[in-house]
Amino acid sequence: MPKADQKIEVISIKQERVSFCVVGETPLIMNRLSEKAKREFLLPARKKNQAERASIAKHDVIQEFRDSPHTLTNGPTLLAMPSTAFKGALRSVAVDMPGATKAQLGRLSYVEGEKIAIYGIPKLHMATVRQAGMAKTPDVRSRVIVPRWAAVVPIKYTVPMLNLKTINSLFQAAGLIIGVGDWRPEKGSGNFGTFRVVDEGDTEFNDIVTEGGRLAQEAGMHRADPYDAETEELLDWFKGEAGDREFKVAT
Repeated sequence: MPKADQKIEVISIKQERVSFCVVGETPLIMNRLSEKAKREFLLPARKKNQAERASIAKHDVIQEFRDSPHTLTNGPTLLAMPSTAFKGALRSVAVDMPGATKAQLGRLSYVEGEKIAIYGIPKLHMATVRQAGMAKTPDVRSRVIVPRWAAVVPIKYTVPMLNLKTINSLFQAAGLIIGVGDWRPEKGSGNFGTFRVVDEGDTEFNDIVTEGGRLAQEAGMHRADPYDAETEELLDWFKGEAGDREFKVAT
């Protein structure tokens, strides 16, 4: 029990805001759950007979590519990432940095908004993956990859428990060792989605913002240009085979 004359001091807290300009160090792979998959959760499709299955391609590569990114209905870009991706990176880096914990950062900081606009030209990336489950069945996944990308990430943090120097150090570390998107370093399987913090006057940042806005992204999503030689080879084979088998696929 505190003594009658013992004073209880309550510190005054407030929130402050900082916006970080970031430039991708490695390409960003986007992968959201498609609307088709969500609808299957709500109302599974009826089972198809053998003839119906034979007439439908297992994958509609171009459509899967166009369904893979988060998007903005209105905004400076078409492509976006959930703000929780950047907050998750900020929280996760606390595991490797002394003096902070994931729980603390989760309570004392957050990324503003639901989605963060991503600047850069999208390409089609096709790669072999292992599906979830005991069998780990291999499959091919088609997703958006943005080779050169940039973003502005606004963060609110609670003072005095956190300060600008701490948030700056943690966020820079998050970009280097955690990343965002698929195959990021945090998952241990890749090095995609890493980024660095730059000044708003950074030449590369401004080039990407100028060249990779909404109109350029809409054109890139329509073209579906392959990211690399492996993707180009798979895509050419798929288009030819789908045409020969008379599958109905997006073009």
